[in-house]
Order: sequence, then C-alpha cells, then structure tokens
Amino acid sequence: MSVADRLAELGIALPTVVPPVASYVPAVSQAGFVYTSGQLPMVDGAMPRTGKVGAEVSAEDAQADARQCALNALAAIDAEIGSLDRITRIVKVVGFVASAEGFTGQPGVVNGASDVLGEIFGDAGKHARSAVGVAELPLGAPVEVELVVAYA
Repeated sequence: MSVADRLAELGIALPTVVPPVASYVPAVSQAGFVYTSGQLPMVDGAMPRTGKVGAEVSAEDAQADARQCALNALAAIDAEIGSLDRITRIVKVVGFVASAEGFTGQPGVVNGASDVLGEIFGDAGKHARSAVGVAELPLGAPVEVELVVAYA
C-alpha cells in the first residue's frame, strides 16, 4: 500500500509545506537521509493556539499540535524527495514543548507526533526520540517537532 493510500485510509490530508518564518529551508536531504527544520503546528498558515503547555495550553491540545507538526514535517519531506513512498524508516523525532513551570508531561505531548508516524508507516515508523521542555518557542508555539528519515 502506498503512503498516499494509507493517508487516505486514515482520513489524513497531507498539508501544504509551511513556508519558512526565518532564514532556513524546510528540509534538506543528504546521503539517504532527510533532516527537517523544526516544524510548528501551523494550519493553513496560522498557529491554532499559542502559549505554554500546562498553563494556557492543555497537554491534550499540545499532543494534537505535535501531530500537526509531524504532518507538516512529512509535507516538507515529500516536497524534498518527491514521494513519501521513498521513506524506508523514521529514524529520529525531536520534540520541543514550551512548558509551564512544573510541567513534566513532554513525552506524552510528543506522542502526538510519534503515534501518527506509527499509524502511517507501521514498523518503519518506530524511531528514536527526544522530548524536551523549553521556555519559549517561535511565534509562541506550544510545540515544535523535527524529523530525521531514511529514504531510498
């Protein structure tokens, strides 16, 4: 089954690539790997919510944002290599969570990204991961996610 077929089966529409908000490109490929820039949870060019997780943003909403970040990263990868069918493995996910003081649920938030990658890619979606709490993220985003994927 193609990745496009799997996305359709899951009811997921791949978003358009989010334009850079500073001096970088959304993704770079080198030696069989694609590295994405940090992806924010932008939807149709807008941030659905801003704030720190554990204060202005619930962990559940942040988990949905992490999912959107992963989909935005896949859109950048698709644009870089021409087809998500070329992905052979999701290698690494790094998630940054703008965290209120005392919030320690970063792994649960980043599960939003990990889970959707597993749903789409199955065993090839299993990956190494970091989930890091930070003070602030660009544009007030509650979550930012970057991916490293292997492709053929």
